[in-house]
Amino acid sequence: MTTPPLAGDRAPMAHAGSTLATIVLLAAWLGAAIYFSTAVAQAAFRVLPTRALAGALVGRTLPVIFVAGIVVGVLTAALTMREPAAAWGRAVRIAAELGIALFCAIGQGVIGTRIERLRASIGTTLDALPPGDPARVTFGRLHGLSVLTLALAMLLAIVALVAASRVLAPSTVARS
Repeated sequence: MTTPPLAGDRAPMAHAGSTLATIVLLAAWLGAAIYFSTAVAQAAFRVLPTRALAGALVGRTLPVIFVAGIVVGVLTAALTMREPAAAWGRAVRIAAELGIALFCAIGQGVIGTRIERLRASIGTTLDALPPGDPARVTFGRLHGLSVLTLALAMLLAIVALVAASRVLAPSTVARS
């Protein structure tokens, strides 16, 4: 006759499904963001005949990454909040996951919106403007901030992934 495990023995694995779902969601989003940053954006500027077309392509695809980051950040934070308060790195994971959502929301809702308004107000391509033109300088700053928000969200995704994977690691479960 086997003795059933104590409730405390089952607790670390009770939320393994939600932790695994969190890992899959974060990894999928991070993979998409890395692919976009290293392949799609770079290829667009190398292959398309004009920088204006490349910018238009990137400008149409980047919102998908940002919106997905918002959804994944909020969803994974909600999954993590369902775990016991004593779960390893729970607070770090929740902060990182909400940070992903926040940086993506800023990148899309604030910076992306300003970039689109600026592009519409210019009336020509950015390349047609002289290097010191205020609109071109502003675009450069906004572009840099957009890159920064995506990079910070990606960094937080790595933090959340490492923390979530530690929850499933046998040594961490054994210590809980």
